[in-house]
Amino acid sequence: MAGTPGAAIGDAWTAPGAPGGAGPAGAVPSADDRGRASAAGRRDDRDDRDDRDQVTAPEDDTEPLPSVPSAAAEPPLAQGSADSDASERARSLLVPVADSEPREGPEDPAVAPVLPGRTAARRPQVRAVGPQADAEGGVPCPWCSTPNRPERHFCARCAMSMTRAEDAPRRLPWWRRTFADRSAESAWAGERPRLRRGFGRVWNWVVGAVVIGLVVALVMNLGTMIQATRDHFAKRAPVGPSAVKASRSYTGHGAGLAFDKLNNTWWGPGISQAAEGEWLEVTFDQPTRLLDLVITPGTSTRADQLSESALPRRIDAQITLADGEKITRTLTLDQSAGGQRRSFRVGEVTTVRFVLRSAYNAGPKKQVAIAEIEFFGRSNTTS
Repeated sequence: MAGTPGAAIGDAWTAPGAPGGAGPAGAVPSADDRGRASAAGRRDDRDDRDDRDQVTAPEDDTEPLPSVPSAAAEPPLAQGSADSDASERARSLLVPVADSEPREGPEDPAVAPVLPGRTAARRPQVRAVGPQADAEGGVPCPWCSTPNRPERHFCARCAMSMTRAEDAPRRLPWWRRTFADRSAESAWAGERPRLRRGFGRVWNWVVGAVVIGLVVALVMNLGTMIQATRDHFAKRAPVGPSAVKASRSYTGHGAGLAFDKLNNTWWGPGISQAAEGEWLEVTFDQPTRLLDLVITPGTSTRADQLSESALPRRIDAQITLADGEKITRTLTLDQSAGGQRRSFRVGEVTTVRFVLRSAYNAGPKKQVAIAEIEFFGRSNTTS
C-alpha cells in the first residue's frame, strides 16, 4: 500500500469539467485533459455571447427571442453555471418598484362643512386706518390731528369733516332747496341734498301747485267754512215768513194753513192725482239765513189718517237770494206720519217756492195735502 501512492492518487484524480471530479494538489494534467478543458471554455464563451445577444435593452419594446440550445452536448456542471449566470443577469435588468403605501385620509378642509342652503360667510377683517404715507406735512384733522392730503374734505382716519362745526355749511330750508338754481356749484360730498332727476323735479312742481291751489281755495272759501262751522253748532230758532201764496188752493184749505204752526190743518191744490207743477211760495221781509226745514205731509200727524190724501214725495225748492241769484234744492220725503227734518243751509233768502213733482198714493179721488212747513234759523241767544 505504501509503495503505490502514485497509483492511488492517479486513480482518484478526475479531469476538470467531469462530474464529481476534483484534481489532487500538485497534480499536472495531461495533454488530453488540457484539450478537453480548453474546448469546454470556448463553448462557455460562445454561450455567454449568445445570452448577451438575446437580452434586450430596457428601452426596447420587443420581446427577447428564445435561446437556442447548442447542438453539442455540454457537461452538466457547465450548463448549471450558465443558467445561474443568466438568472443573475436577468435579475439585474428588473426595475425596482417601491412598496405600496397605505393612502392617507383627506386633509381637514379649511372651512368647516355647513348644512345645505345655509351660507357661512367669512367674518370681515377689520383693518385699522392709519395715517397715509403721502400725507406727510398735510393738513391735520381738527378732530383727531391725523395728517391728510390738502384736497381731502373728510379725514381718512375718523371720517369727520376737515372743518369745524361752526364753519360747516348749514342745510338750506325746503323752499330754497325746491326752487334752488340747479346750475349753481355743487356742494361738497356728504353735504349736498338728495339728488332728484326726471320725475323728482316734476313731482316737486306738482306738489307745489297742489299746495298753492289748496291755499287759494282756503282763502276764497274761508268765510263760507267759518259760516258752516257756526251753523253746525248754532242753536236753532223758528222763522216765520211775511207773506204766503199758492198757485191754487182747495176751498177752505188755503196756503196760509201750511204755515200756521198747527199740524191739524192742511193745504191742498184742489186737483186730483199728484198735482205736478202746483206750488206754494213764501216771502221774507228781509234776507234771512235758513238752516233747517221741517215738512209734515198729509192732513195731520196721525198715522191712521195717511190714507185720506196723497202724500208729497219729491218737491223742488226754488230759492231766490237777496242779490237775485236763484238756487234749486230737491227735497225727497218719506211715506210716514209726522214732521220730517231736512238740512237747508242757505243764507240771505228772500223767497222760497215749493213746487210739487211727485206723490205717494195718488188717485182720481185724492189730492196732495201738506199739513205744515216750518223754517228754522240761527238763534240770537247764546244760552
